[in-house]
This record gives sequence, C-alpha cells and structure tokens, in this order.
Amino acid sequence: MWAANATDPNGLTLRAALVVSAILIFITGLAVPHAFGAEATWFAVTYAGVRFIHLALYADASRRGNASWAAIAGFGVTVLIGMALLIVGSFFDGAVRALLWVAAAAIDYAGPAWLTRERLAGLQEVAVAHFAERYGLFIIICLGESIVAVGVGASGRPLDSELVAGITIALLITVGMWWTYFDRIAADAEEHLRRHDNPVLAAADGYSYIHLALVAGIIVFAVGVKVAIAHIGDPMSDAARLCLCGGVALYLLGHAAFRLRMTGSLEVAKLVAAGGMMIVFAVTGRAAAWVPALGVSVVLAALTIREAAEVTSRT
Repeated sequence: MWAANATDPNGLTLRAALVVSAILIFITGLAVPHAFGAEATWFAVTYAGVRFIHLALYADASRRGNASWAAIAGFGVTVLIGMALLIVGSFFDGAVRALLWVAAAAIDYAGPAWLTRERLAGLQEVAVAHFAERYGLFIIICLGESIVAVGVGASGRPLDSELVAGITIALLITVGMWWTYFDRIAADAEEHLRRHDNPVLAAADGYSYIHLALVAGIIVFAVGVKVAIAHIGDPMSDAARLCLCGGVALYLLGHAAFRLRMTGSLEVAKLVAAGGMMIVFAVTGRAAAWVPALGVSVVLAALTIREAAEVTSRT
C-alpha cells in the first residue's frame, strides 16, 4: 500500500504491477501448506517476486519525484538480502531452511523501520485518510474471516439451543472486537497522524508493524472459535482455548500499543482486559467450550461498556 500511495493510481504501471503481484501471491498462498516440503522454492520465488515488484514501483515513484531514492535504496538493500536468503533457504531442508528463513523475515521486516529508520523518515508524503481507511479495511476483512470460521465450525451440526447460544456468543465477541477498533481508536489515530511531527515513522510503526499484532490476534482467535463452535458442549484442548482467549488478549495488547504509538496515551483498561482473557483461559480448563467463550465475551463487553461510558462523559 505504501508504494501504491506514491504512484499514479490510474497509471498502467501500477495496474500491471498489481495484476502480476496478485498472480504471484496467489501461487505463494497455494504453496504455503507445503512451504517446508516440496513446494518451498515455489513459495520463496513467488513471494520474492512480489517484494521485487514493490521495489520497482518505488523506483518508478522516485523517478517521478514522489518518493525519496535514498530511503528506497536503504531498505531496498535489506529486501534484496532477505529475499536472497529466502530463495537460498528453499534449497535446503530442516533446521538450515528454518534458520535462513527466520533470518530472511527478520532482515526484511526490520529493514524499513529499524535498520534504515533515519532514511525512512523522508520516504514520501503520507495520505492520512487513505492509510486509516485501508488499514481499517484490513481489520474488517480479518473480522469477517473470524465470522466465516464460526460458520465452518457450525457446519454439519444440527441446530440446537447449545449451538445457537455458542454462535451468538462468538458473534458478540467479533462485534466487541470491531467496536474496540472503530468506536474511538481508528478516528483518534487518524487525527493524531495528521498533526504528527513525523507521520512517515508514526504510520510505519503504528500501521505497518503494530497492526500485525491486531491481525494476528484476530486470526488466532478465529482458530480457537472454530474449534469452540465445532465442539461447543465439550472441553477444549489447552491449545484451542489459548487461541480463543489469547487471540483476543493479543488483539487488545495490539490496541494498547497502537494508541500509545499514535497518541502517546496508554490504555490501562485494555491491558487489564487482556489480563482478564488469560484468567478466563486459566480457570476454564475442564469446562465446556461455551464457558471460556462466554467469559471472553463478558470481559470484552465490560471493556466496551466502559469505553462507551467514557465517550459519553466527555461529550
């Protein structure tokens, strides 16, 4: 999205890059289940192709005066090193591949915001409304996937009062997660980004990096809630219960970190709520799956009610 933000949205260059990238990343996704097996090279080469197209878009934006070549050259080196390690690692097996790929991911992700941070500050102008809208859409898409997970967990089971209650609880949790993002924090972050001394670094930290925790939390929760719905009357395994409770906890911690980076204020209530999720995990080991789900929904409901009351008191 950063590179697209610096290029002409109606230009053939961007459209061609998006088409080729879509094809490559689709193949990458197909290779993921066997990325540590026979399809490692397909995974590595197609993903690297997307990263190189990203650099090419930035080079074109720099040529047109819409991005800083010094910044691009800085993190471009880390991209080349990271992708080289990714491709080379695909030809090895076991621990060697894992180590090379971990190094590739670390270098590629750390390049822009940490290894070349001083150069990154002058990368480009930040279209604030565009950034806030697009990353908000990412959150909505992920929350939609969690709803799909609820449906998958319920598929093939006859509808009864227990299943309907479990589905209702799961959807209420999803609504609560949506509420915590869009009720205040999305608009607050956008407003502070408009007035930030260094919007590029703030956007990179808050949206490109900290949002990974938000997305990861939703995805982990989706794994747990799918299992919970599929076995709503039975105890969950520790791993599944940890996904259910820990996913929402990670999501809330990501929220707290996002607000702290964007506005400078720490939301203690979200930290307390994240701790509450882990308490639910700890005390529901032998309970039916609907019990930890209900516990998560109660903690999340308490948080949203508190935040709604706080907004009302301010107005």
